[in-house]
Amino acid sequence: MASVTGIPENINGLRGSGEDEPLLGRRGDASQMEGKPLYLNVWIGTAPIAQAGIWILAAIVWGAIFSHNLIFFSSHPLLNSAGILLITQAALILQPTHTPSQKRDGTLAHFALNLVGISALLAGLIIIEINKAGPGHAHFESPHAILGLITYISIFLQAIVGFTQYWTPSLYGGVDKAKAVWKYHRVSGYMVATLGLATICAASWTDYSLGVLHIQHWAVIVASVLVLVGLVPRIKLQKLGLKKEEGRLRLNSE
Repeated sequence: MASVTGIPENINGLRGSGEDEPLLGRRGDASQMEGKPLYLNVWIGTAPIAQAGIWILAAIVWGAIFSHNLIFFSSHPLLNSAGILLITQAALILQPTHTPSQKRDGTLAHFALNLVGISALLAGLIIIEINKAGPGHAHFESPHAILGLITYISIFLQAIVGFTQYWTPSLYGGVDKAKAVWKYHRVSGYMVATLGLATICAASWTDYSLGVLHIQHWAVIVASVLVLVGLVPRIKLQKLGLKKEEGRLRLNSE
């Protein structure tokens, strides 16, 4: 609706700023604009940096695997890297949403991408467990294996909480109480993403990588850092219960 000046009253919504402000940048820099398709969210703001990082990371892993003879174990890194790539897309597509309709559509896309991504991770876990089933195979001794176990558990718990919050809020005592947990789900999501990237980096120090794949440590580390550099600045402060005042972060009491 326009005012007497002819300027729309909800100009913030048209610009895509809504009520949200990114961690870095100005209000509206990483927000989905009204009328724009959801899939563009994966390219808003600093998202191209995250996209570059995650696709480079996947290319490093897949290139190393397919440049050697494929074995049963090969599907483990292929599935895990694909899973992390899809989970990254799930975060990128939901981050810029700010209106009720955008949040609904974004959540459904977030759920679908996570479902496929976590299924790939689960398959990767099954592969490595079968591969380690025979005698003479050590379990959870390397930093990669330990981080991997923690990552798997964290991702599965994160998925359970996210699913139940949205689809079965009665488990939390109602919709309002379920919504109150969302900000913790978001914070833990970024922590799990960081943990997953650290697990991939640690994989470059495994015997298989050092002796066969020869993946460069610096390459996976740089690619992982790019993912975080693209993700973190797009974090919406109000979705975490925070607001920015005079350049300082404060808890939002509203």
